[in-house]
Amino acid sequence: MTRGSSRAAVPVMDAFAVSAWANSLGISPEAVALYLASDVIDLHIDSFIWSRIFGYDLTKRHDLGPLGGRYFRQVDFPRIREAHVTGATWVVTTNIARKAPWRARTLFRNLEKLCSTFAKVDGEFAIVRNTAEYRAARAQGKHGAFIGVQGGNAFDENLAFLEAVPDGLILRVTLVHLSTSKMGVTSSPLSLGATGGLTHFGREFVERLNARKVFVDLAHVSREGFFDAVAVHDKSQPLLVTHTGVSGVFPHWRNLDDEQIRSIAHTGGTIGIMYQSGFLGPSTFNGRASLIVDHLEHVVNVAGEDHASLGSDWDGMIVPPTDMPSCLELPKLVQIMLDRGFSPERIQKILGGNFLRVVSALRG
Repeated sequence: MTRGSSRAAVPVMDAFAVSAWANSLGISPEAVALYLASDVIDLHIDSFIWSRIFGYDLTKRHDLGPLGGRYFRQVDFPRIREAHVTGATWVVTTNIARKAPWRARTLFRNLEKLCSTFAKVDGEFAIVRNTAEYRAARAQGKHGAFIGVQGGNAFDENLAFLEAVPDGLILRVTLVHLSTSKMGVTSSPLSLGATGGLTHFGREFVERLNARKVFVDLAHVSREGFFDAVAVHDKSQPLLVTHTGVSGVFPHWRNLDDEQIRSIAHTGGTIGIMYQSGFLGPSTFNGRASLIVDHLEHVVNVAGEDHASLGSDWDGMIVPPTDMPSCLELPKLVQIMLDRGFSPERIQKILGGNFLRVVSALRG
């Protein structure tokens, strides 16, 4: 197996600990060892929304709660460390109920709050803006925390607000979320019958994101809006879809078709597969981790192994697979991939290597 250079200074589990974790998950020590030898990076964690709404303390360890990890309580900082998740994009989600003049103000306030939360654990977490900073954080044994924004309507009042964000702090922005906005039409049923793609305003927003080297994230946007963004974006920059399923495995309004998958791959981008059971298969409450690998495998079959990644949507009101209710069970995905004949190199690309390659292409 290969070992990413960014893992060199991270404490390694001894053989007894590896075996104990493997036994607790019902998988092989080889799967756990490969997992631990990899960069493990999640493209979309939404836990901060519960800090804003209910005061959920990300710095404290929580259990799965009375709902058994359904909808929230899937992640916190201690469990992320315990699970050896080496990096992630932590997301600030725009509140669509707020009027436009307040959205940007709220965004800046929440960015400050999220950064302050990471500052409380600066011995274990570091905010990073590019691959070089991520690798520096990993060399110090820290989790590399990227920051993203879900809902470009945070900038509805004035696109110039984007210029007020500290340079590089925001890695990516999802153009729309679950509702249609001034940017364009969502893929969600909450579009309420609206049709179309990106507005002129939304197209200009894509161009401004390109100019700032902020990833354009095409999760949640309508199919027409997806291809509008593909057409207008800077062809030298990769595109992302950070958390989605694929229709080739399970047809759903939330999922990408094969043409969309190939379009992202053509830009050199990557696609994060989410863990919401109802988007991965027909059962919302009885999904299995193998479904995640079904979707990852479809991306690999359509576009190649360089374009599939992990994009959980932990704590984003999802119902995760019953055998993977939190981040602590992530090595199970490695076992499933090994059982399907995935090479260690392919698995390491999916776990984090593909995302790091894409970030390097945009920001170094």
